[in-house]
Amino acid sequence: MKKISSKGMKIVKIIHIIFVCMWIGGGLALVVMVNALSADRGGAFFGYLYAMKIVDDFIIIPGALGNLFMGLIYGFFTNWGFFKHTWITVKWVLTIGQILFGTFFLGPWLNRSVEITGLLLDQPFEDMEVASNLFMLNIWGTLQVAFLIFMLVISVLKPWRKKL
Repeated sequence: MKKISSKGMKIVKIIHIIFVCMWIGGGLALVVMVNALSADRGGAFFGYLYAMKIVDDFIIIPGALGNLFMGLIYGFFTNWGFFKHTWITVKWVLTIGQILFGTFFLGPWLNRSVEITGLLLDQPFEDMEVASNLFMLNIWGTLQVAFLIFMLVISVLKPWRKKL
């Protein structure tokens, strides 16, 4: 397969960094937001959760999928490949794992919480499913951001340069 030119590599790297910023920044924003929640009345609480959903839908998800796409470009069209170095393999495993975990757990917890609070707009907040979802979002969202930062660190340091 034809490799990307050095100018093309710079463009790919810029796009990749933008997607990284989106994914990490959005993740950090959600962790801060879930920790700053105040369960007064349903309407305000719903609005806050809905804002979190917007961050997820329009910043985190495009950032994650953009990184996956850029990883495919790096793998197919550069000398980095997919499994040439252990650190690249670790990034692939974490990227796929995090996208799947976000798709099947984090996203549904947030979306369900928005759905439930939308039904309870004028009531004091007391729904146990939402409380459980937010607890899980806090724990697992924080861990997800930690993994993203770890991936950023290994992208810069490039440890384990030998193949698996």
